[in-house]
Amino acid sequence: MSLMQENLTVDSVNSVQQQAVALATTDENLNLIQLLMKGGWIMIPIIFLLFLALVIFFERYITIRKASRADSGLMSQIKSNVMSGRLDAAIAVCRSSNSALARMLQKGLARVGRPIKDIEGAIENAGKLEVSKLEKNINILGIVAGIAPMLGFVGTIFGVIQIFRDVEVAGGIDIGSVSGGLYVKMIASASGLTVGILAYIGYHVLNMMVERLILRMETDSVEFIDLLDEPGV
Repeated sequence: MSLMQENLTVDSVNSVQQQAVALATTDENLNLIQLLMKGGWIMIPIIFLLFLALVIFFERYITIRKASRADSGLMSQIKSNVMSGRLDAAIAVCRSSNSALARMLQKGLARVGRPIKDIEGAIENAGKLEVSKLEKNINILGIVAGIAPMLGFVGTIFGVIQIFRDVEVAGGIDIGSVSGGLYVKMIASASGLTVGILAYIGYHVLNMMVERLILRMETDSVEFIDLLDEPGV
């Protein structure tokens, strides 16, 4: 009976230990911040890059969306005013709209009476200025997409160097400590890749939005030039 009780006690202790380990592992997995911090000091610049990328993406996204708002009645109002010879009214419509397209057309309206080439040049220059405003800071996302994964790899490399140094000091290889150390240091690599992918996606999303807006601005500017080139204008 005593041997059986001893076995039951050992089994109970082992069961409790397994449950404790499982619970500790679960708690550790649930705490994302602690898990990320195990990546080491390299996680500080990686988290900063993530914050920077998110700020730039949402700021540019909101700005481009505002600039992309459809000026449904803008061209029709300008056309009716220009055909009636009321240039001042057409310019007032552009000022009240205060969109990228309106500012472009306003430059063209201010030069009505000059050769068409001069009007086209004014609209084109205004369009380039508007596009440069829309593309402000978008390239930073591209830089983040390239830097973040490299920082993650740097963190992993430093982690591996530290592991081999600990092995040299200990005078032997402990598989548990080596694998555990690699697990911790791979967090930096995974975090860097994740931030890089997010920044890469955000960079191309914003560029596609800008390209669609540029296409619409070019289409409307061509329609405006054709309007001025009509007989009687």
